[in-house]
Amino acid sequence: MNRQNTDFYDELETRSPAERLQAQMQALPAQLRYARENTPAYAALLADVDVDSINSLDALAGLPVTRKSELIDAQGRARPFGGFAAGTAGRMRRVFSSPGPIYEPEGKADDYWRLARALYAAGFRRDDLIHNAYSYHFTPAGAMMETGAQALGCGVFPAGTGQTELQVEAIAGLQPDGYVGTPSFLRILIEKAAEKGQDISSLKKALVSGEALPASLRELLSSAGIDVLQAYATADLGLIAYESPAMEGLIVDEGVIVEIVRPGTGDPVAEGEVGEVLVTTFSQAYPLVRFATGDLSAVLPGTSACGRTNMRIKGWMGRADQTTKVKGMFIHPEQVARLLRDYPDVLRARVVVTNPDNRDHLELCCELEHAPPALATELEAGMKEIFKLRGSVRFVAPGTLANDGKIIEDARALT
Repeated sequence: MNRQNTDFYDELETRSPAERLQAQMQALPAQLRYARENTPAYAALLADVDVDSINSLDALAGLPVTRKSELIDAQGRARPFGGFAAGTAGRMRRVFSSPGPIYEPEGKADDYWRLARALYAAGFRRDDLIHNAYSYHFTPAGAMMETGAQALGCGVFPAGTGQTELQVEAIAGLQPDGYVGTPSFLRILIEKAAEKGQDISSLKKALVSGEALPASLRELLSSAGIDVLQAYATADLGLIAYESPAMEGLIVDEGVIVEIVRPGTGDPVAEGEVGEVLVTTFSQAYPLVRFATGDLSAVLPGTSACGRTNMRIKGWMGRADQTTKVKGMFIHPEQVARLLRDYPDVLRARVVVTNPDNRDHLELCCELEHAPPALATELEAGMKEIFKLRGSVRFVAPGTLANDGKIIEDARALT
């Protein structure tokens, strides 16, 4: 496909939502069968699943969640990938390590992490030269962007991190068309160039990731003549979602299925409600199913004004792992979900931890229409059994609790 003179990376971006969903659901059973037949982890997790019946989002929502936090233990038992990779480390192109440590494979497919789509949306085109300021050491960020750039036919200067003055000199000397890296480091490069009197005005576009991009920083970078868009990607999953020139949320990548679920569960939430991002990939090397990123986000209604039709999410809205230590005991979102499992009338709930008089106190706040007389007593007993801690229960009207994805709120610093 000649991509030079089109706004879209491929025709997949503009197909109707119904057509996309149909294609994904037709492909999903075969992908699940592949994961079960080629990875020990999913051979166990999907052993009793009729994969041919998993052909809808509702059916997908019934499968177990794989949590990032579980990978460290799994990889300790079955090195190096915990049984989740389809092949040994020696069959991968490269292997990386993220903090934990968690080891991630890079399969041999071209543009393995699918970053070319995000780069294209950010304005990068064949024959551009890209200044890549992501790390090439241990973690895969540098390789993720480089393989995407190569798929587009772009050249890459592998700058890596640090050595600010040398990086500025390289930009002034090579005159690259754009930058990939964190937004904060791009700001540092701009400031260092001004200090040294170096011309880096060739940088006209940037794809950034790895940290927040507040409006004030985007405006500062824009004032330097650089159009900056964002990508949301992880070492495990590759590209999850990306920004387009419309800058109306992040558009989900065509190569994954994204669900937003209530933290601590695998239960999808309503459109617009904040929850945890789960991702199912169609990767042949690392076929993760309902992989919990630990990130919070929410679905935006409608489609982007840019013409891309896939689901949009608001972007990163915090962490879903809200594990909190109270009186020497850890409370996890999964425990809150277990406590409420038998109470479907509770619409939304959160545990609030305070410390009046320097003594930790738990309060379970529940939204519901009508509270049966014995419900508070039952929930208090449940807290004692599951949390191994005493706490109180308070009922509030529907819509009272903030739509922020919080299941456990540690308010001790505020009291």
